[in-house]
Amino acid sequence: MTETPTRLDERYGRTPRAARTTTAIGIITALGFTVVLGAWLWWGGVLETPSQLQYRDVAHTIVDETEVSVTYEITAAPGTQVACAVQALNGSYGIVGWRVVDIPASDRWTRVFDTTLRTSEPAVTGLLYECWLP
Repeated sequence: MTETPTRLDERYGRTPRAARTTTAIGIITALGFTVVLGAWLWWGGVLETPSQLQYRDVAHTIVDETEVSVTYEITAAPGTQVACAVQALNGSYGIVGWRVVDIPASDRWTRVFDTTLRTSEPAVTGLLYECWLP
């Protein structure tokens, strides 16, 4: 009824061969994970096109009760056309003026623009809503 420790180790998979197999599986799994993670980081970081478009409000001026002037800055790669939506808001944050502006390509990265909007009622602010690459 007494079994030797070697026979018990064989029965329950605690042999040197089983240890080598387990180590090999662990190493292969770790290498596979490292390769997949490295490929994903390379694809997402290095191969991904950097952000080609950035935009921000600079200022707005209430011209009169029916016009607002919005000044904004666009940063895009040279030779890139951009379209932007400019809006004017009233005191209740309702849109009272809206225009989509097509910005032609240029050889400069950063440019400043001024757009005047006609409004349907007095506005309290004007701002750049969004820009995109057409």
